[in-house]
Amino acid sequence: MSSKIRVKAGNVEIGGGAPISVQSMLNVPSTDIEGSVRQAKELEQAGCEIIRIAIPDMAAVKLIEAIKKEVSVPIVADIHFDYRLAIESVNAGIDKVRINPGNIGSDDRVHEVVRACRSRNIPIRIGVNSGSLEKNILAKYGSPTAEALCESALYHASLLEKFDFYDIVLSMKSSTVGTMIKAYELASEKCGYPLHLGVTEAGTERMGLIKSAAGIGSLLMHGIGDTIRVSLTDKPVKEVYAAKDILKAIDIDTSGVKFISCPTCGRTRIDLISIANEAQKRLADCRKSITVAVMGCVVNGPGEAREADIGIAGGDGVGLVFKKGEIIRKVPEDMLLDTLMEEIDKL
Repeated sequence: MSSKIRVKAGNVEIGGGAPISVQSMLNVPSTDIEGSVRQAKELEQAGCEIIRIAIPDMAAVKLIEAIKKEVSVPIVADIHFDYRLAIESVNAGIDKVRINPGNIGSDDRVHEVVRACRSRNIPIRIGVNSGSLEKNILAKYGSPTAEALCESALYHASLLEKFDFYDIVLSMKSSTVGTMIKAYELASEKCGYPLHLGVTEAGTERMGLIKSAAGIGSLLMHGIGDTIRVSLTDKPVKEVYAAKDILKAIDIDTSGVKFISCPTCGRTRIDLISIANEAQKRLADCRKSITVAVMGCVVNGPGEAREADIGIAGGDGVGLVFKKGEIIRKVPEDMLLDTLMEEIDKL
């Protein structure tokens, strides 16, 4: 279920029925301010709604002002161990802080971070993963189980709750999809905080997308989760495209083009694979909320894709262009893709 609590990071609301937001994280070295700004702008242009940046030292705090001058999406400071980095990030204008309260020392230090965040209405994300569990919790469960991840996240939340701070987002990431799913299911039952979904260390583009789609998609289909980050060992902009594709696949995001194509078979007489790939590439930036079909067979294509707003189906060196299952044009194979684009422009 969507969380009961709603927090706000900059101009983006998280939880409490707010739209699912897409996140990513810069992977340019924190010492490269110009490169970080350039990558942040690329992410914003790709549709990223929240951008996280690593703040490993005081010098990295300079990134915050530099990036916020160039992008309008909220920026999250990723902090480990040093509570002073969190406070300085708040002073520099950060929109959200990612931290584990138990890793920054005494109650006094936690209280200082809370006081700083409260003064500017800045939420805190508690980020727990299978590699960051407390020794006592790990000993209790024997391994980084879903129960261990959930207990750790709620423990860290309790450290903030002691100071009446509840603008909290929780994440409990595992590289094992089943563990990640169960951890979030447990958390959704035990608390009302917004949940940041993700499969950590998911892998390179192909496997990372598959694992993220299985984990994130499964939870969202059951109403669990409020903001998502697809973790890929690749360019961050690919994380954004992957996340948006997951949201489209499960009909949470209905904007832009919904692309369908058949897997081809022995009846196919045109180079459908190349045509489909090129069509999807050309439509990547199309903002029309339409369904486009690329089918391999003139016999079944228009019928199977009857609900498509526009589509093409291949024949023997020729193809058909159809709208809502009705054939409107017959053109040579080498003109099929250009004709499809012309018809989409008319919609």
